[in-house]
Amino acid sequence: MEKMERRLISAAVLFAILCLSSCKTQYDILLQSNDVDAKYEMAFELLQNKKYSKAASMFESLKLAVRGTSKDDTVQYYTAYAHYMFGETSAAEQGFHSFFTTFPRSPFTAQARYQYIDCLYEQTYRYELDQTPTYKALTAIAEYMIDYPDSPYIENCKAITRELEERLDRKEYESARLYYTIEDYKAASYALKNVLKEDADNVFREDILYYAVLSAYEYARNSVHQKQRERYLDFTDEYYNFVSEYPASEYRKELDALAEKVQNILKKHL
Repeated sequence: MEKMERRLISAAVLFAILCLSSCKTQYDILLQSNDVDAKYEMAFELLQNKKYSKAASMFESLKLAVRGTSKDDTVQYYTAYAHYMFGETSAAEQGFHSFFTTFPRSPFTAQARYQYIDCLYEQTYRYELDQTPTYKALTAIAEYMIDYPDSPYIENCKAITRELEERLDRKEYESARLYYTIEDYKAASYALKNVLKEDADNVFREDILYYAVLSAYEYARNSVHQKQRERYLDFTDEYYNFVSEYPASEYRKELDALAEKVQNILKKHL
């Protein structure tokens, strides 16, 4: 009885393996075949059925066979598109870039260039990390908006641009503010001013000027007595620069109190 059970189990396992093999064989055999039309048809069927990884492989296998034919740009585009839909952004980015540089006049080119931008955007990092991918994405977006000013994606491109530029602004601001955090107030003052020198329209301008005032105050407060008057006067200049630009700032009350304190110090002790 036990021997019979083992045979039945072995037969069941073998049957399952054969079934799985037959399921794979149809795709695998066609993938390795030279039947271009059948492979082309199956690639689109796989795409339609959302089997993007298999579709990408099938389209990849067609690239050499259709090179120079009317199907060339279609296969190239949908190879990248299948990678894109499967979430393989790096492969899709490379595929789209290769496609639109090879076929600049294809009917798929405008769409491919936007999807290329989307891939670049997905590969950007948080502001604390390397921003090289951000600059690459911004360049691609700017070129796209020049070439396709009437694209339905223009508003989305503008929104992505604002987000990425804010990320760059924040990186510069936070890098400069770090000196204030570690209590190197002289370096903080220099770094914060330099951010605005390089980018006067930084979206964190108010915060940058705020920390410039605080840095000037702390630098003066921690200076030797002989240097304090000069440095408190520098603080006063920074304070007036801030309130003239942001008179209704949420920081105003705090800075007014510091300014009053400094005036009393200058009158009484310096």
